[in-house]
Amino acid sequence: MGNTESVVVQKRLARFRPEERTVVEGVFDRLLGAAGGPSAPPGRTPAGTTLTLEMLQSSMGSLAPDSMVRRVYQSMCSIDPGPAASGKTSTSAASGVGREQLVVFLADTLRGTAEERAPLVMAMAMSQSGDEAAVAVTREQLAEFLQDLISAVVWILVHRGRLQAWQPERMGDSSLGVQLLAEQMCSELKPSDEGGCDVSCLEDWIFRVSQVSLYLEMLVAEGLKVSLSGRPAPTLLPPCRDTPWKELRCLLLDIPTLMFLAPQLPDSYSAPWRLVFSTQLHGESFSRMVGGLTKCGPTLLLIKDTKGHVFGGFASHAWETKPQFQGDSRCFLFTVFPRLRVYTATGYNQHFMYLNQNQQTMPNGLGMGGQHGYFGLWLDSDFGRGHSRARPKCTTYGSPQLSGEEEFTLDSVEVWAVGKPPEPEEGKEGKGKKSILDADLEVQAMMEMTGKTLHSQGLREPEEDQEQ
Repeated sequence: MGNTESVVVQKRLARFRPEERTVVEGVFDRLLGAAGGPSAPPGRTPAGTTLTLEMLQSSMGSLAPDSMVRRVYQSMCSIDPGPAASGKTSTSAASGVGREQLVVFLADTLRGTAEERAPLVMAMAMSQSGDEAAVAVTREQLAEFLQDLISAVVWILVHRGRLQAWQPERMGDSSLGVQLLAEQMCSELKPSDEGGCDVSCLEDWIFRVSQVSLYLEMLVAEGLKVSLSGRPAPTLLPPCRDTPWKELRCLLLDIPTLMFLAPQLPDSYSAPWRLVFSTQLHGESFSRMVGGLTKCGPTLLLIKDTKGHVFGGFASHAWETKPQFQGDSRCFLFTVFPRLRVYTATGYNQHFMYLNQNQQTMPNGLGMGGQHGYFGLWLDSDFGRGHSRARPKCTTYGSPQLSGEEEFTLDSVEVWAVGKPPEPEEGKEGKGKKSILDADLEVQAMMEMTGKTLHSQGLREPEEDQEQ
């Protein structure tokens, strides 16, 4: 390409290291050669030679829906690389993709800003409409584009060894998960007053919703076989450990749901997930579920009710059986079906987690958010039933009713340990004589609820292993 490169192309190539620049510049000739095009040393292909849709399909067709390949092609054709030696400023879809256009496309999808990616996404979303003069896309067009993009990413995870030991054939329906994840990502859009999404709207959306760029980068890198030394392949799934797959029929989780939930957790993709309770494996036992919840660090609780709604909560701390609220503001509630949503702490109160059993005067069960009798999520210790009361929203998490009905019946439950287990407590015995209130936490909790002052609390030195 040498001195014939446009200024735009030169600036794009400057983002890459010298060894990466060679890879990026070589993609055009490699795709052309793979399709039986004219052979020439890198960068010496005859002027006017272009890539066709068929050439792109031969490279990307195995991992992306044909509609997605066409979107990528249309996006490449929409690029104006600036004046070049050929005298052309852009190439129509009918005549193919020029070398400069491909370089700009690679630079913007792999190393670009939200401002640079927005026009490319616009072109991809509009490619099926046939209206090249449109200046805005609809939410429906973006949802269709996202479904194609997410489907391609799921295929890459499954067929390119990126599953991290998850087994999709034993999990939920990924095709449904694709639709739900696409809808969730679209829900983050802020359309213009006219209702459409112009380039500035897409720029804001891409800046805030990092998954758009992440998924696009994976598709382009895998589909065009662009391996950059300073850019390891992104990890979209957490590792799965100690899960008895042979005994499982179908989990409440699917791959797109995992792609959505994992980034919401404090440890993101790094901490392994372990199935510690499942009604399918362990039966409908509250005591057995409590055994799986406690002493294993942060957990994710998934519930399906008999109306088909799937929802749950993330507990940032190891659960403790006691008649008091616990946890911190990292906890959240979420829904999976009929919509993927996460509801984080509002700061209104600290009623994040509650777990109690075998008490006579306090509620027995598991709760998250709200207050006694009006939890955002509640499972009764009798098992089999619960409630999600939000009038109109849960005070702790700002969540609506999660279940199909306010009082719901359980269909199935799963508990996943999703973080590092807590350090074992050592030398707890013999650290000092405890108050009678410490011996009966129920009495202490009742006194706090009735406004009684615990005078002895301020007269004792805090123990080193006492939880804050």
